[in-house]
Amino acid sequence: MENVKKQWLIRILAGALSGAAAHTLLGYLLGSFTLFGPAHFTGFVFPYCGFPYEIEPLGVLLSFALFALFGAEVGVATLPFADSGRELVVRSLIHFVVTSATVCLWAGLNVCSTPADYLTFLVPLTLVYILVWLGRWVGWYTEVADIRVKLGLDPGPSPLHWRESLPYVGFALLLCLALPLALRVLDDPTPLLSVMYAWLLLPVGGFMSGLSLGRRHGFCPIYPAACVLFILLFIPLARLCSNMADGALIPIALISVLAGNLAGAARRRMKRRGETAC
Repeated sequence: MENVKKQWLIRILAGALSGAAAHTLLGYLLGSFTLFGPAHFTGFVFPYCGFPYEIEPLGVLLSFALFALFGAEVGVATLPFADSGRELVVRSLIHFVVTSATVCLWAGLNVCSTPADYLTFLVPLTLVYILVWLGRWVGWYTEVADIRVKLGLDPGPSPLHWRESLPYVGFALLLCLALPLALRVLDDPTPLLSVMYAWLLLPVGGFMSGLSLGRRHGFCPIYPAACVLFILLFIPLARLCSNMADGALIPIALISVLAGNLAGAARRRMKRRGETAC
């Protein structure tokens, strides 16, 4: 029990520090922090949280505190909430509500003035949450598949591992089509969300999902191809609501997913060699 508490405290502290660091980085990216002090960024009162000039430091402190709290909540989510299905669902919903409340509080103090404005923050948060839990479901699914293999119930690998790649295709649909479309719709007038997707969410999500698939089933060329296909579908659909150049997303998706899958496959091969040597 003490070990579990220690893990929770470590994750919470690491998440809080990461949140504070992310706040500082975002401040520089938005032009709110400079060498000469905070500067106003159009559309946001970040990092003041709308506080009057006389007590502006309190607003900055509150903004940092909310980012640290959000980071701590993300850190908590890296550990299992429960073992049983019903308890897991209940605790996951509670965590989502609390996290959403933190995001809405910061957004309300900085930019949101109408209920519709909050959707700009809640929709991406919800999609990322679904993305994470879909990734976890894929992990659970493959663990069950591994158990079937040990029991001799699996018919063996399919050609090009197409059957093994199918659970990940749903993840690719969300990562490479649904998520960027939602962010693009919300990305007006500043393309901050689309930039974050292109250089953070897509490469990290692509690499980690490819790594997971490679570790479990080896090289699966169908999965990187599926990710590129969904990006190709996204590009013309995105033109309906913006004129951004999205061609760079194709190599980003291909390289990140392929690199993750190859790394996972190499790790799987090394692990098998180690087991054979023993």
